[in-house]
Amino acid sequence: MSGIEREIILDSRHIAKHLPGIPQVQRLLRRGRSAHVFNNETTMETVAQAIIEKGEFTQVIRGYERYSLFFAEAIGYRINPEDGSSTPLFCGEVKIDAENRYHAIPRTRPSQE
Repeated sequence: MSGIEREIILDSRHIAKHLPGIPQVQRLLRRGRSAHVFNNETTMETVAQAIIEKGEFTQVIRGYERYSLFFAEAIGYRINPEDGSSTPLFCGEVKIDAENRYHAIPRTRPSQE
């Protein structure tokens, strides 16, 4: 089965940490954590919709049901907190919590335990 075949609701609490130029991204980097950001908000919305329509279920990890999809072009980038370098990202993931709230994340590959 591909795609998500039930109603899910966008969890807007997680949007800011995945968009470039937002204070939450800088906070992650200051704390020594890498930031996975989309190219822009439009890309984030397009990726989320594509995963909802045709993403593949990967597994449940840390309480989130996860679906992922690879894209031909980079959808975002990972920022290294040590030197600020960036790596292009081609995989998108939608995480769904127990209340059917979701958010999208650009990734290097689908999550693994």
